[in-house]
Amino acid sequence: MSSPQHSVVLGAGLMGRLLAHSLARRGHRVEVHEALGPDAQGAAARVAAAMLAPLAESAITELPVVRMGQHALTRWPELIGQLEQPVFFQQNGTLIVWHRQDAGEAQRFEQLLARTHTQLPSLPASQSLDTPSLAACEPALDGRFQRALYLPEEGQLDNRQLLAALLDSLHTHGVALHWQSPKSPSDFAPGTPGQPDWVFDCRGLGARSDWTQLRGVRGEVVRLHAPEVMLLRPTRLIHPRYPIYIAPKEDHVFVIGATEIETEDLSPASVRSTLELLSAAYTVHSGFAEARILEINTQARPTLADNLPAVRCLSPRCVQLNGLYRHGFLIAPAMLDVALEWVEHQSTELAAKFALKFEHV
Repeated sequence: MSSPQHSVVLGAGLMGRLLAHSLARRGHRVEVHEALGPDAQGAAARVAAAMLAPLAESAITELPVVRMGQHALTRWPELIGQLEQPVFFQQNGTLIVWHRQDAGEAQRFEQLLARTHTQLPSLPASQSLDTPSLAACEPALDGRFQRALYLPEEGQLDNRQLLAALLDSLHTHGVALHWQSPKSPSDFAPGTPGQPDWVFDCRGLGARSDWTQLRGVRGEVVRLHAPEVMLLRPTRLIHPRYPIYIAPKEDHVFVIGATEIETEDLSPASVRSTLELLSAAYTVHSGFAEARILEINTQARPTLADNLPAVRCLSPRCVQLNGLYRHGFLIAPAMLDVALEWVEHQSTELAAKFALKFEHV
């Protein structure tokens, strides 16, 4: 009887935990090395809103990300169903709103979505809502906006519940977890005697020494507790200067963000950007005026030069997955399935299907 394959995963953020969990379920003996601790404080995923909105994101990204996001909408329920701990998952669509003076921006946005639907007809088209239909769709916004767009089938999940549930799964499956243990691919020679069979580098910005094209893009996110606000789905406000998203989680917790700054600076959020975020949220619903600020977080998202993700094979058994940018939860299932397909067959049709960059270096 052959011994199980031995896989080492570097990094315990979203991609690292998801891959370690999936490999362990497939019978691999898995080890995880993480430079920090189990609380995922250094991971961009801990700060994210975890929205699953391929059509909405198509206004600012390219078709490979949209294709991978469409894959995620069916894949996330399967992945969450494998976990023992509960994870909030919702698929109530996305709502896009704007104020009257920004109707021109909204028209441009709608045209971008229509172009995406033409290129990818399997993605549900956006639906235009007038005032009565908006009130029926999102009663909390009755009378606040004259028009809106509804993007069906889009969703969201709770990022921190997922990270915790994945960690619980790693414990359950006997994964060896090495905290405060920074490693790089050069520390291993996979496939040689006494070494792991596979090494997967999921370190995000921690991989910059090996992947010099990586850079950080700063994001600033506010978490609020707003008992007076009852939104049924993620809502995005179109604005020429500070477009925002509002993602309602359980128990009247809301994740609000939008800021993107080309820097890896992780100092606290500025007064200006925080005021802009909160002011914009207040214009969506006045109930945010009495909300309590739970957290104001900053994080740098790992980003490649073209803002698109990529997979690199440093050798046939040493695989790097990186560049998830602001789309981590949207595209992680697709990245996962490409990696699993490579392990199974040493080839991947999924990468071509998604138009995901898959390189051998």
